[in-house]
Amino acid sequence: MNTKPFIVGITGGSASGKTSFLKELMGAFSPEEICLISQDNYYRDMASIAVDAQGVHNFDLPETIDHLRYAQHIQELREGGIVEQVEYTFNNPTVVPKILTFKPAPIIVVEGIFVFYFREIADLLDLKIFIDAKNSIKLERRVKRDAEERGYDLDDVMYRWKYHVKPTYKQFIKPYRAEADIVVPNNVHYRKALNVVIAYLKNVVAQTSVSQPA
Repeated sequence: MNTKPFIVGITGGSASGKTSFLKELMGAFSPEEICLISQDNYYRDMASIAVDAQGVHNFDLPETIDHLRYAQHIQELREGGIVEQVEYTFNNPTVVPKILTFKPAPIIVVEGIFVFYFREIADLLDLKIFIDAKNSIKLERRVKRDAEERGYDLDDVMYRWKYHVKPTYKQFIKPYRAEADIVVPNNVHYRKALNVVIAYLKNVVAQTSVSQPA
């Protein structure tokens, strides 16, 4: 019987479908069986975010993430500790950030565009999953998401896609696709791959006993 959590890393380009995949994956397990700790909650504050030549903040660079704190929290979960982190609200002034509490579980899911890039995080992963999709499909999803969920206009979305998102994918994300244990094609659907991952992790849960702190 394993006593340490099994750590799954999930990455892929922006709007590749990671959130949808994660939602269904998490829904296949109870809260006592799985814990999701997302890179999104480890963005540095706005004062630390670099601006490009046009004065636009670039959130698609590795240095925007407090990766050492992120790695520390993953390690603490692995050792059976409870961690807390302030929720990231995507700089929406109308949202009051919550304090997020993460507890150890047999499965720890680590998710974000740079989780393979940062070696301090990648070296903690027991299973690496890369969600893949065509650029045209990712762009369509990004436009829809950023307009509906984050209030960005089309010009802003297209600018960031061309000058921030695509270069980052090419330099910091795509090269690590080769490190993935599983590549999930998500141009149309990911159902078969998701079912395989769920079945495998169900087996991991059955062989793992992690104490839940009070």
